[in-house]
Amino acid sequence: MTIERRALSRVRELARRFPAVTILGPRQSGKTTLAREGLGHAYFDLEKPSDHRLFAGDPELALRNFTPPLILDEVQRLPEIFPVLRGRIDEDRRRNGQFFLLGSVNPALIRDVSESLAGRVGMVELTPFLAAEVPDVALEMQWHRGGFPDALFADSDAAWDDWEDQYVRTFVERDMARFGTKQSPTQFHTLLSMLAGQQGGLLNASSLARALGISHHTLQNAVDLFEAHFLVRRLRPYHANVGKRLVKAPKIYVRDSGLLHHLLGVRDVEALKRSGLRGMSWEGFVIENLIALESLERPSSRFWFHRTHSGSEVDLIIDRGDRRIGVEVKMAAAVGSREAAGLVQAREDGVIHEGLLLHHGEREFPLAEGVRALPVEPMLRGLPWDEGDGVKH
Repeated sequence: MTIERRALSRVRELARRFPAVTILGPRQSGKTTLAREGLGHAYFDLEKPSDHRLFAGDPELALRNFTPPLILDEVQRLPEIFPVLRGRIDEDRRRNGQFFLLGSVNPALIRDVSESLAGRVGMVELTPFLAAEVPDVALEMQWHRGGFPDALFADSDAAWDDWEDQYVRTFVERDMARFGTKQSPTQFHTLLSMLAGQQGGLLNASSLARALGISHHTLQNAVDLFEAHFLVRRLRPYHANVGKRLVKAPKIYVRDSGLLHHLLGVRDVEALKRSGLRGMSWEGFVIENLIALESLERPSSRFWFHRTHSGSEVDLIIDRGDRRIGVEVKMAAAVGSREAAGLVQAREDGVIHEGLLLHHGEREFPLAEGVRALPVEPMLRGLPWDEGDGVKH
């Protein structure tokens, strides 16, 4: 089964503009499949011992032995190749689309790329499958199983759970060990599960650190690594000068809903429907899909949430620079002015220009000036919701 990834058109666009393109994303999200099937160029996996030896011995000679375009997978495993790539690119600077660099560790790879390939490379993040990419999969099924291809298309819920378990084990036992941390795999697994239990809540690092018996600094470093591997997201608060006390802590989300449900012990769709965290799980699922779609269409957009100490809140702010769209996510099919109160207040305070209340119903309707209710599924499926200058007025 061939699934067209939304990121592929962005990768091709960048390849027309830059000599190199970096494709970032978590392990097992489909980067290799996208590159090999979607681009069709010569491929080398730098985690494979033979390919690693080929380039590690003499990177300059190896690059000269192959005619671009080339795909270099898990390129962060060989950081010494970046200066060589820069020299190779500069020999024919006008030729774009020469190298496609795939990686699964965000800060390490971005640092090496930024230092060596500044101005020569475009970047795109490949998430696990979005709802818009698998329209034949029931939305409830994807919400429960998440977007990792092997997990989503597992033969059974038990097989899905086994895959998630092995994914977490590999991450805490292998990936985290590479960073020389003193914490045990058990501690990392426990912390990841604790973050899952706080899905959509404010990150209280001090409380978590005390519960684990580690320092605040150590805990922040661990969360940094989780975020670097695309497993969690810290959604930062938007601070505007509205004359009110604003929450300063970030909200924390386990990015893939399938991983979240595995960590919470939610083994099937029916259990998810009964879970007390289903509302926050749904919020995270919707937010991740919206951020991914927006990032591909408008890479310069930024993302925040907004909350005052009095409790007024907006789940997500899509910041397009000249315009901010507030999004509130509700599981209910029937919504009204009460559910839109946070959006209305944020608009009155000048925090957002427009508010969208996403619900499970089928109708679009106005709730207040500049605030409207929209059915959530068409947005998740990638259907356009704005027009003209980017926002329906």
